[in-house]
Amino acid sequence: MADQTSHSAAAQAEADKGYWAANVRIILISLVIWAIVPFGFGILLRPMFSGVMIGGSDLGFWVAQQGSILVFLALIFFYAFRMNKLDREFGVEEE
Repeated sequence: MADQTSHSAAAQAEADKGYWAANVRIILISLVIWAIVPFGFGILLRPMFSGVMIGGSDLGFWVAQQGSILVFLALIFFYAFRMNKLDREFGVEEE
């Protein structure tokens, strides 16, 4: 009986590690995208986008001002969707 309990505890610990590893991977991907969009497209690549006009200003300025906010909102919805899917996979979804 003790052997089954320790085996199930080990399996649960392994499942917990898998869940948190997947959670951290989603967070890291989201943070990288969140950093690349405003800094990469809005600041570093702005000279390349200076000829493309959107709404009366160049694309680099638009990405830094409005585009980064839209990407941030998209990341919030992506994270919520992906975490709900991950919760279902590991059986820890809310009721």
